[in-house]
Amino acid sequence: MTDVTDQGRHGALHARVRLHLAGRDQRYTRNHRNLVEVLAEADNPLAVPEILSVQPELPQSSVYRSLAVLADADVVHRVLGAGDQLRFELTEELSGEHHHHLVCERCGLVADIATSPRLEQVLAEASRLAVLETGFEVSSHRLDLIGVCAECATG
Repeated sequence: MTDVTDQGRHGALHARVRLHLAGRDQRYTRNHRNLVEVLAEADNPLAVPEILSVQPELPQSSVYRSLAVLADADVVHRVLGAGDQLRFELTEELSGEHHHHLVCERCGLVADIATSPRLEQVLAEASRLAVLETGFEVSSHRLDLIGVCAECATG
């Protein structure tokens, strides 16, 4: 596979991804680029079958291999959905937005949820307490709220 150029709608994103991959001695292939674009356009983390529904021309085995490379290069983040199904999204550094997740334990939906400054202050305080109580050094946080989505609750 050959490297692709950083053109198009997500040019700045592609340039940053290329740097992440170069730092791991990996090339930014067409498959990597297609996956980054699918994830950049998604409203929530996607499972492999959802990625393939958007990019059906990609071989499933290539999607798994490319996602592993992108995860190792800190381009994508793995999100555990209901039933231990892995989903993928761009890292916060690349997406430019800090958020958390709502996970439906019935249908497996994983939805992004933006948090208020007040909630982020509470999470920062919880992190501070964890450091005081355990000596663990916190570098970031993630919050997944697990329950039942509105559609499953009414259905």
